[in-house]
Amino acid sequence: MLEVGLVGCGRIAKRHAELLGLGQINGARLAAVCDLNAERLGLFTNEYDVPGYLEMEEMADNGRVNLLSVLTPSGMHAEHVIRLARFGLPLVVEKPMALRLEDADAMLEACDRYGSRLFVVKQNRFNLPVIKLREALDAGRFGRLVMGTARVRWRRTQDYYDQDDWRGTWALDGGVLANQASHHIDMLSWMLGEVDSVYATGMTALADIEAEDTAAVILKFRNGALGIIEATTATRPDNLEGSISLLGEGGTVVIGGFAVNEIQEWRFVDALPSDEVVKRDYSVNPPDVYGFGHKAYYEHVVSCIESGCQQLVDGLVGRRNIELLNAIYESMASGREVRLRFRPVLSHLGKNQQP
Repeated sequence: MLEVGLVGCGRIAKRHAELLGLGQINGARLAAVCDLNAERLGLFTNEYDVPGYLEMEEMADNGRVNLLSVLTPSGMHAEHVIRLARFGLPLVVEKPMALRLEDADAMLEACDRYGSRLFVVKQNRFNLPVIKLREALDAGRFGRLVMGTARVRWRRTQDYYDQDDWRGTWALDGGVLANQASHHIDMLSWMLGEVDSVYATGMTALADIEAEDTAAVILKFRNGALGIIEATTATRPDNLEGSISLLGEGGTVVIGGFAVNEIQEWRFVDALPSDEVVKRDYSVNPPDVYGFGHKAYYEHVVSCIESGCQQLVDGLVGRRNIELLNAIYESMASGREVRLRFRPVLSHLGKNQQP
């Protein structure tokens, strides 16, 4: 049994605690929680009847836990993972893995030094429609890939950003691309492969924050395909979609819904009888779309630790996502196309200053 300690009791921690604390994950359960805010910590300890700690090292060293989930603000992930790596325990870290590329490198180095296995949360990869899309891609059904698109049209009002003073800041969060759209950027690159270059532009439309709440990105992939990312938290009056589409010479698939959880188009030039099964049995996640991916993700973590198999998203995969994210912000800051395999110069992401 994995005894899990949560580092951070913020918004996303509620979902982790619900899954682990209410027995929804086979092979893992909530054992302890940690937060610097004593009041917020108390809400979790009372609801789930687990010990609470103000210091994460004390929680890691007490013998109660054998897995740690880092759920703190994005800009603190690197510091916390590095400090916890010395305990040699497996570490789960929420998206994005880090903000700065050098921080991602330091996290990998620390985990390698102490033998701490790093899992990066990308729960939408475990959505049933996404799994079927990846299977069709691996089977070669798309042929030559032409274009992939990701759209995040969500609503976040000023009240959301005002909940915590780190939200929307360059140092600890970034904007819609680094936060809300990070899963969709990951899926687009997972499906279409290595990115050759990016061109991005963004603006702060409706929110009073440092970073962008609206952005558009064009990607050129090494296989010749093009990609488009459209992301905003300025959708009004309600959330609209979180979607990904893949177009190739052999077919087209569109997965939409609020959280990439519904097959909207599943069409192939060479149709198969199994296509009807996919559309009937795998076209939508079960109820509770927000929690489905996290549940499947934790079950994946348990399986990897028990069997020793390779995790789907490790630190190296997480680092590639951070490199792509920084290239996007570098392009946004410079106004130029940016080729990958670079070191950020102008990107504001992860920097403790307002541009």
